[in-house]
Amino acid sequence: MQKWKSDEKSREISVVLFDQFSNHCLANAIEPLRAANTLSRKTLYRWRFFSIDGAPVVSSSGLPVTPEAALAASGPGDCLFVMPSYDFLHHTNPRNLRALRAAAGRHASVAGMDMGAWLLAAAGLLDQRRATVHWDELQAMAEAFPEVEVVPDRFVIDGDRLTCGGVTTTFDLILHLIRQHHGPMLALEVAALFMHGTRPSEPDWLASDDQMLHAAVALMRRNLEAPLPMPRIATTLGLSLKGLEALFAREVSAPPLAIYKTLRLREARRLAEHSNQSIAEIATRCGYSDPAAMTRAFRAEFGLTPSQSRQTALAAHRR
Repeated sequence: MQKWKSDEKSREISVVLFDQFSNHCLANAIEPLRAANTLSRKTLYRWRFFSIDGAPVVSSSGLPVTPEAALAASGPGDCLFVMPSYDFLHHTNPRNLRALRAAAGRHASVAGMDMGAWLLAAAGLLDQRRATVHWDELQAMAEAFPEVEVVPDRFVIDGDRLTCGGVTTTFDLILHLIRQHHGPMLALEVAALFMHGTRPSEPDWLASDDQMLHAAVALMRRNLEAPLPMPRIATTLGLSLKGLEALFAREVSAPPLAIYKTLRLREARRLAEHSNQSIAEIATRCGYSDPAAMTRAFRAEFGLTPSQSRQTALAAHRR
């Protein structure tokens, strides 16, 4: 097991949706969790959908969703996701706020996504906390709820209260949680799967360490068959080799070459389990000129050979 991996505890998520919720926000919350399960081959996250009264809800784009039950049936769980989005003022009523307060007590943490923070603040669940909200409503929320410290951050985690400012920031928050729960390598893989952090085309592009890290991993994923030398990756990103190595040491406590190797082997496992390519062909596709060398690395990474991985996947498919 690599030292940058973390725990594999399964977490229970309750998602409460309101009429006029954002499909995009919902997808950016749940799809990364689904990808984490898929990439890890484990059920790291489980989720259930609720509405306040159990009745169907309709998204802002007209997509109807039938929840599993009323919010009163949720929990106990690890986190409650609150997603009101566009019609948040209409949903800020005593019945809904009572239901949210009760549900918060059954969950270890609560996350307000998009305009979810407004409902949490109205329910008294953000008193004396730092929080953010959709940036169009930052000033209004600060004026409406002076007991909440409203900040213009992409997402905020204050103890067991989580908030984010909109659709893309929801994805950022979920990536952060995956990294916190299960390690940076899985978070990097999830980000790369959704092409998050692709290399910028402008030579004077400036990025944070997090953006630069995702850009480096995206570059690696696009060059698995003919792996790029580390100096080439560094130069492409406008870094020195030492700068690239320092970035990875700081962000994931692992050298970039080790991350690159893991990405190549994860692709080898995917091809072994989901294609009819020979082991030699898979080796070539993943940057190994010697199939035996790939098999040794594969066994060290996953505890079985590519052929055994293929057989295991086939047996599972037949069941």
